[in-house]
Amino acid sequence: MLKNSYNVIGVMSGTSLDGIDLAHITFTYNKKWEFTIHNAETVKYSDQWLRKLKTLVSLPVSELKALDGDYTTYLSKIIKQFIAKHHITSLDAVCSHGHTALHQPEKGLTYQIGNLSKMASIINQKVVCDFRVEDVELRGQGAPLVPIGDRLLFSEYDFCLNLGGFANISSEIDNERIAYDICPVNIVLNHYVSQLGLDYDDKGMMASSGTIHEGLLNDLNSLEFYQKKHPKSLGLEWVKSEILSLVDSYNLQVNDILRTFVEHISIQITNEINKKDSVSVLITGGGVYNDFLIKSIKEKTINEIVIPNQSIVEFKEALIFGFLGVLKLRDEVNCLSSVTGAIKDHSSGKIYNH
Repeated sequence: MLKNSYNVIGVMSGTSLDGIDLAHITFTYNKKWEFTIHNAETVKYSDQWLRKLKTLVSLPVSELKALDGDYTTYLSKIIKQFIAKHHITSLDAVCSHGHTALHQPEKGLTYQIGNLSKMASIINQKVVCDFRVEDVELRGQGAPLVPIGDRLLFSEYDFCLNLGGFANISSEIDNERIAYDICPVNIVLNHYVSQLGLDYDDKGMMASSGTIHEGLLNDLNSLEFYQKKHPKSLGLEWVKSEILSLVDSYNLQVNDILRTFVEHISIQITNEINKKDSVSVLITGGGVYNDFLIKSIKEKTINEIVIPNQSIVEFKEALIFGFLGVLKLRDEVNCLSSVTGAIKDHSSGKIYNH
């Protein structure tokens, strides 16, 4: 018989390279799923690891596999420290996403480093991980995976919008969960801010001081991806080939690039959330702290924008990867074909016993 309470750690490393998010959560089931976040923190990457992770896309397979081993060991050490620091006992599992090295679902490829079986023995815990591969094998996009959590944990909101490296959204349409990537966010904004030696544009102040370049804005909004129907997802490779090369061709000041790109983001997001009237939009992810971006979105919609408490803003993805792991342990669907385009719903991920 399935139990009704699970004590897990959810672990996530996103494309914006903010660090490793860890959340200790209890999930309980009583006619519906509920959760309590006990502790959560982000462990910043060292400069050495930041350099390594930024070069992933260009590495040959042999070097990628070696790095995978090193990263699994590194990630395991971070998880062990988190367990010790918060005196966490009686875990059902550590549920970890790893870090995306390659995501080209149209070629049948997705590869997340940090998902090797040795993690279970290093941390001496059951591990559930590698959540994307099976979906791509089933002809899905392998992303986004968060929407099953949106459906079962945040059903009171009409839209769940995450502003991380990319903006992705999920909602219920005709009793099916639909979700997809909208556009790049922090992966582009942080790239240009880093040219000035900064990690991010604090509150969007730099963007707010810039001027919109109409030519670039029109070119961005005309990109082919935005005409595609869902399911659809974005990766770093697309950003480099389609966005960065285009932006760089205009040779603009950084604040003007940021101002133009924030306008682009807010247009693309409101194109999606304005498809329904009088609805609520839950916004999470690091982009929530970009006041200027949030203001730009609010100016273009009459729908209710809801920003939850800090632990959900910052750790919703880690929370939901913990939940995906729980569903996998129960052998229940954690990956929706209506979202990814796979040939069937399935329970995705690998389980490693220590």
